[in-house]
Amino acid sequence: MSNILIIAEHLNGQLNQSTAKCVSCASKIVGAQIDVLVLADDPAPIAAQVAAIAGVAKVKTIAHAANAQAMAAIYTPQILAVAAGYTHVFGPSTTFGKDLMPRIAAKLGVSQVSDVMAVDDAYTFRRPIYAGNAIVTVKAPSDQIVVATVRTASFPAAGGGGRAAVEALAVHTELPTHTRFVGLQQGGGDRPDLQTARIVVSGGRALGSADNFKLIYDTADKLKAGVGASRAAVDAGYAPNDMQVGQTGKIIAPELYVAVGISGAIQHLTGIKDAGTIVAINKDGEAPIFEVADIGLVADLFKALPELMAAV
Repeated sequence: MSNILIIAEHLNGQLNQSTAKCVSCASKIVGAQIDVLVLADDPAPIAAQVAAIAGVAKVKTIAHAANAQAMAAIYTPQILAVAAGYTHVFGPSTTFGKDLMPRIAAKLGVSQVSDVMAVDDAYTFRRPIYAGNAIVTVKAPSDQIVVATVRTASFPAAGGGGRAAVEALAVHTELPTHTRFVGLQQGGGDRPDLQTARIVVSGGRALGSADNFKLIYDTADKLKAGVGASRAAVDAGYAPNDMQVGQTGKIIAPELYVAVGISGAIQHLTGIKDAGTIVAINKDGEAPIFEVADIGLVADLFKALPELMAAV
């Protein structure tokens, strides 16, 4: 039987949806028991949210003042103390997971399985390679613990209605002192988080300047959407790095993705291929973005976007 430990991602007392998506992935392993570990200074409110996720057998918590902020160096020794006896340790393929999970794999002396997008069995997974142009099947050794990151864009969030038991753990392990929390800078203001937003509006290099990128912000605000950007727009300084969508940015799967002035390089398409509906606005009718778009509008974005917003 597989015993799976999922590391919960949370911020400011709120559970990130990536955790429920990891549960959805883990549930594909037949007969698996799924536990979730919450590390925080006060894990109780987060644990309550996790306990309500369908499919979770037990919520384990570690309360420690050092866990007030998510730091991989601090989390890792505590996770290792809990991981004994588990066959799998899963984390989301988000900024949080990409920082944390490789440390866990290294400390356990195993190779990490990255960006799991499908589960064939307890030790066989599928993941994208070559910017999503090919899917490779990876088989992990069955005689060692499996450490993996879950491609959250490939799985729906597990539903609610769960009633998992919550168990507080007393873990006695030495925590490193060479790492300390300095501060957290977040973009986006009151807009939905880019990786969990139902609607995302992204702008590309065709906007021409950071001032013109305000069109994207205004559109997103009207649609109550998250804001993204192509790598070209980020490199040009129109938008901050944390808004970048694509292979070297964020992989997202909103219900609606609106690409404005984005040509559609393969690296960008990798980040949006799981979106429900893709709408593209570009004056170049030959732009690659139109090959994947469900709805395409060949037009000058500076004319089309205000007209569309006026009609909303």
